[in-house]
Amino acid sequence: MKIIIAGAGEVGFHLAKLLSYESQDITLIDTDKERLAYAENHIDIKGVKGNASSIEILKNANVGNADLIIAVTGLETTNITICVLANELGVKQSIARISNTEFITNIDNIGFKKFGIDELISPELLAANEISLLLNQSEFNESYEFEGGALTMVGITLEEEAPFVGKTVKEAAQIVPHLKFMPIALQRKGTQFTIIPRGNTEFKVGDEAYFVTTKDGVAQLSKLIGKEKRKIKDVMILGGSKIGFNTAKDLCAKRFNIKLVEKIEERAFELADNLPKALVINGDGRNVELLEEEHVYDMDAFIAVTGDSETNIISCLMAKSKGVPKTIALVENMDYFQLSHSIGVDTLINKKLLAANSIFRYVRKGEVLAMTKLNNMNAELLEFEVKYSSKVANTQIKDIDFPRAAVIAGIVRGDEGVIPLGNFKIQPADKVVVCSLPKSIVQVEKLFV
Repeated sequence: MKIIIAGAGEVGFHLAKLLSYESQDITLIDTDKERLAYAENHIDIKGVKGNASSIEILKNANVGNADLIIAVTGLETTNITICVLANELGVKQSIARISNTEFITNIDNIGFKKFGIDELISPELLAANEISLLLNQSEFNESYEFEGGALTMVGITLEEEAPFVGKTVKEAAQIVPHLKFMPIALQRKGTQFTIIPRGNTEFKVGDEAYFVTTKDGVAQLSKLIGKEKRKIKDVMILGGSKIGFNTAKDLCAKRFNIKLVEKIEERAFELADNLPKALVINGDGRNVELLEEEHVYDMDAFIAVTGDSETNIISCLMAKSKGVPKTIALVENMDYFQLSHSIGVDTLINKKLLAANSIFRYVRKGEVLAMTKLNNMNAELLEFEVKYSSKVANTQIKDIDFPRAAVIAGIVRGDEGVIPLGNFKIQPADKVVVCSLPKSIVQVEKLFV
């Protein structure tokens, strides 16, 4: 694919880096000469210096022959303008990064596709939604829903008391009479290798394990791994950024008790005006005495979303030392994910990675409805819609020539999520969730085109 990225900031550069790994034809546009030079020296892309909202610059980037333009500059009005102009100049698809969440909540009413914009993304809103989902599935480190929760992906670090530690996947399945979950990826403690588990794969202490399960299978899986769902009601949020605000707003609407700590006085008053159901505290969240005065030890969850990754991690570790059962830290440095097993924070989230997940489905072949990369793992989870022309249509799973480095994790038929076995017959219009290592993604895509 020929892809143009407008904006070489943190999100744009990260997208260009990920896409260049897949040998995509990437053009990066930015007004900053140093940013472009850095990108050209570190990844395989073509740089174009200039304002991407200029028709001349877009023509120089050959936008008329591009398959996709992704506008991720720091200004949403610029991003919208870029996509509208690119559409008029002949680009096939366009995605705009926005910060005003009203655009997304009213996307069906406004009809942005009429203006040539196929998708709107807000990394900040994606991060807030991710946090809300993690609190809902509090017993797990990571969570991702397909089709409104018909299927859910969850991640957990296996502890010694988990009943199936030391057992194979096949043996673990026999513990529960009616199988409603599927193990999709494993990473051994102290390694960086991702395993797609098979029947004879053994679960071990310290494994970072990912599963896909149905709505009623979540409780079943919790019981199996020896974890009880914790009821979360009292939440402290450190940082009044857009992510902190959106998270607090969402959780207040769901009747959580929210305390939000913001260092800048003017911002704290603004947050207090816009969050009448939250208690906003003006103070430095790195101050242990302040947090103790606000009874951090009584919190069910602590969420750190300041603009500084180190502050977020350290404050979460402090909260953990005070007995807070669930901690979530926003980090900008992707390298921190490599330390997530031992760092001591329950969950790390990264808005660049969340934005990339939202965008990557436009790059994949086949009718990809949703996609996420597993944190700290070299694997992708994709949701395909089966066409009549797809090779998997009207075929039993056991008869599909499926690569060993991939697995069918679950199927949504209508509104119902199913964990299928080998004799399950896939039908047109089914939505199939697949977990795959990078080396098998092209082979998997061919089965669904």
